[in-house]
Amino acid sequence: MTDQQYVLHVGAHAAVHPDKPAAVMAESGESVDYATVNRRSIQLARAFAAAGCGLGDHVAILLETHLRYPEVCWAAHRTGLRYTPVNTQLRIDEAAFVINDCGAKVVVTSSRQREVAEQLPALCPNVAQWLMMDGAADGFTAYEDLVDAQDDGPLEAETEGSAMIYSSGTTGRPKGIKRPLSGHPVGATLFGVDPSVGRGYGLGEDSVALIPLPLYHSSGMTRLMMVLGFGGTVVLMAKFDPEGALAAVERYGVTQGLWVPTMFIRLLRLDAATRGKYDLSTMTDATVGSGPCAPAVKQAIIDWWGPIVTESYGGTEGIGMTRISSPEALERPGSVGRPVFGVLHIVKDDGTEAGPGETGVVYFEGGRPFEYYNDPEKTASVHNDQGWATLGDIGHVDDDGYLYLTDRQTDVVISGGVNIYPREVEEVLLAQPEVDDAAVIGVPDDEFGESVKAVVQVREGVVTGPELEAQLIAACRSRLASYKCPRSVDFVDDLPRQATGKLFKRVLRDRYRQPAGR
Repeated sequence: MTDQQYVLHVGAHAAVHPDKPAAVMAESGESVDYATVNRRSIQLARAFAAAGCGLGDHVAILLETHLRYPEVCWAAHRTGLRYTPVNTQLRIDEAAFVINDCGAKVVVTSSRQREVAEQLPALCPNVAQWLMMDGAADGFTAYEDLVDAQDDGPLEAETEGSAMIYSSGTTGRPKGIKRPLSGHPVGATLFGVDPSVGRGYGLGEDSVALIPLPLYHSSGMTRLMMVLGFGGTVVLMAKFDPEGALAAVERYGVTQGLWVPTMFIRLLRLDAATRGKYDLSTMTDATVGSGPCAPAVKQAIIDWWGPIVTESYGGTEGIGMTRISSPEALERPGSVGRPVFGVLHIVKDDGTEAGPGETGVVYFEGGRPFEYYNDPEKTASVHNDQGWATLGDIGHVDDDGYLYLTDRQTDVVISGGVNIYPREVEEVLLAQPEVDDAAVIGVPDDEFGESVKAVVQVREGVVTGPELEAQLIAACRSRLASYKCPRSVDFVDDLPRQATGKLFKRVLRDRYRQPAGR
């Protein structure tokens, strides 16, 4: 079946193989089949309509990784709604902000989120209906009863909806990333993207895709919808555990895995006996993204799993994407590849385009249109006069058009008027056998404005102190110009990372900008 003939729709797959597992929980083995996802999503779509949801309206999903997550997304997706996942780690006021900002008419949650969910109706007065699955609290409608009461016959018309995912808020209030509705009938595309994008990851009806990320994360939700669109099976992890992930690959015959760099680091931390216990031979693609993967880490995974590792670079905004295979990565350590879609430009400070090897801000031309919801000023700030868009990253391309990322604009350390890019220092630190995780930031310095500090999490059993600090600084000086190297190293038990692996550098910087931190 060609991409042009392919129907990206759970309903089409339910008609062909109704009993095939659409989603499986890795830990328990509990599953839901395509017929059930299709039927319940139709019923929930009717419930959304009865609550007043029409084309382009919003629903919010405050839900842990759950077997009913696919039906909630598909109910909105097949009826032209925008659906917003709410990070279950948010505080009450943060969750209320997202629900209010997106203008959700319906909120779907579960009894597991009850502690937060029960306090939200008072803070979100414009929500028309609150649904709670697995037992309803006072003031909430029982999800299962409502869905089961709806007609499960075919919907009259189906227009493609769209996820509206919020940024993680590492530099302030999160922003909803809104894309125009495609207007396509459901099944012609997925998120307005040609099926060839999914084909690039090797996805198809035979795919068994492990998703160890939370489904509120952009990559997790996108992979969920894409795999189900192609008719494959998703294996969901309630919470990432490195050995549990390996066990899931063997148990379910996983063919594709979706990872973030910190997961690779935790997998590599396993001892040789544990790594060797599991048969990983069914895996044909392991995609890493959502943050920079240090070359040493990627090399170690390729040595273990073989040349099946691909790295992708892009963002929820959908302005463009690059991808690099294992053979290419081994030839060009540190590169994130060439564009899959979007035309790549490197723009210098004076607004002119950089040549190969010259550093500048990474822009894409011709990507998918988007806006930051309710924030036209921020939307305008990431577009230049030519309409190109940026995620705020700095990098360069080589003579063959391969992209190398240096850092994010917001993370650059300016010491004595010189720009220092933390990522290259972090890569040196992560290559050291004693280091489990590392972050490099600028801290206030009376003479230079900022100085370079490394904040390091060491591996279990490693002794910290002045000797190790000197050793790590020396390792940096052996690889980098002295002005780039940390003047000091602090050791911590954990770095402030999201469950998705994203590092909150703002949190670190704020610690050191307080008087006690200085």
